Amino acid sequence: MTRREMEPVEVVRGAGPLILGMPHGGTHVPGEIEARLNAEGRTLRDADWRIDALYDGLLPDATIVRATFHRYVIDANRDPSGASLYPGQNTTGLVPLTNFDGAPIWEAGREPDETGIARRLAEFHQPYHEALAAEIARARALCGVAILYDCHSIRSRIPNLFEGELPDLNIGTYDGKSCDLRVERAARDIAARSRFSHVVNGRFKGGWTTRRYGDPAAGVHAIQMEIAQSAYLASEGPPFDYDASRARALRSVLGDILGALSEIARSLGAGGVQK
Repeated sequence: MTRREMEPVEVVRGAGPLILGMPHGGTHVPGEIEARLNAEGRTLRDADWRIDALYDGLLPDATIVRATFHRYVIDANRDPSGASLYPGQNTTGLVPLTNFDGAPIWEAGREPDETGIARRLAEFHQPYHEALAAEIARARALCGVAILYDCHSIRSRIPNLFEGELPDLNIGTYDGKSCDLRVERAARDIAARSRFSHVVNGRFKGGWTTRRYGDPAAGVHAIQMEIAQSAYLASEGPPFDYDASRARALRSVLGDILGALSEIARSLGAGGVQK
C-alpha cells in the first residue's frame, strides 16, 4: 500500500474493492476560521473523534479517504446546495451555525456568509469529493466493483437530534437504495451476532456521501456506519481520548464486517446485482 497526502485530504491507496470514507475525522481549522469560533466552537465537539484509530489496520487492502478539516469549517457529508438530509428534523447544515446540541459555535456577528461558504466549498468540500470519486473509480476499474464504506461516529446521547441513547452500530443504506441487499444484510447480520446494539436505517440512513455515490446498477455500493462513541472512547467529552481496551471488541466486529464486504465485492465483481 502506498500513501500520499495532500491538503485538505489524505488518501491511503489499497488494491482492494473497499474505500473507507472519513469525512468527519479531521480536526484542522485554519487560523482565520478558528478566530471566528466562540469558546464552544473551539472545543470541536462534533468531530468523529479517533475514527482513524478505530479502523486502523482492519482491512489492509482498503483505500482510505480522510478529510483533514473539521466539519465546522464545512461539512463534507452535506449536499453542497445546502439542502437538508433530513427535512423536518433537527440537523446541522453545510457550514454549521450550531453544534449538535443546538448551541451557537460562532462569535456573534462573525458567522460565515455566502462568500465565505463558497470559498470553503472550493477549498475543502470539492477537493475531498474529487479525491473520493477518483478512488471509487480506481477501485471499480481494478476490481469490477467498488464498495464505499462511510465511517462515522457520534455521541451516544444528543437530545437535540434523537431521543434516548443511540444504538452502538447504526447502519445506513438510504433505505436499501445505495447498495446491493447482500451488503446491507452482511453488515446487519454480523452486528446482530455481536454484543453491540444495532439498527438499520434508523435515525441515520446514510448522509449525502452514501446517497450521492451509491449506484448498485453501476457497480458502486455505498453503506454508512455511524457508531456511538461510548463504544470506543474513554469519554465523549474533551479530550475525547481513545480507549483501546474498550475498542477491542468493537474493532473485531468491524473487521468482520469489512472482511465480509470485501468478499461480497469480489463476488459482485464477477456476478450480478441483487436487489
